[in-house]
Amino acid sequence: MIFATVGTQLPFPRLFEALSSIARQLDEPILGQTAEDQTWPDLETHRFLSPEKFGDCFQSARVIVAHAGIGTVLSAQRWQKPLIIMPRRFDLGEHRNDHQQATAKQVGSLTGVYVVSNAEELGTLLKVQDLTPASSQSSKGKSDLVDYLRNFISAA
Repeated sequence: MIFATVGTQLPFPRLFEALSSIARQLDEPILGQTAEDQTWPDLETHRFLSPEKFGDCFQSARVIVAHAGIGTVLSAQRWQKPLIIMPRRFDLGEHRNDHQQATAKQVGSLTGVYVVSNAEELGTLLKVQDLTPASSQSSKGKSDLVDYLRNFISAA
């Protein structure tokens, strides 16, 4: 199963439109937490999931597809799941600023975290059956992210 989540604050139709456009090319169900009531063909969607159901979906998924939220990155590392992120974009009205673009740039070098910008890139990755799981082991990317966050917080 592919589990898609966009958090609980803002919907992200571009991500679910991308998933819907490739769903029939994949041989597995796609379940998503959408943060809105809209539905998409070939996807099982829920506006919100209870924390228990969310955890169950996360743990049983082959791969996670999400916005560029740090909570999702940490959950993917915790449960050692491959994570494909599509950051929201300010220029498309998907968020208040481009912090998700900055987040994606920082976490894209972490083990098991893959960054895409469109449906074609997403479909290509979802067809790979043996994506590397996210890991919290030390890596250059993790060190860079910790340094980036430390500097950001210090400057605030």
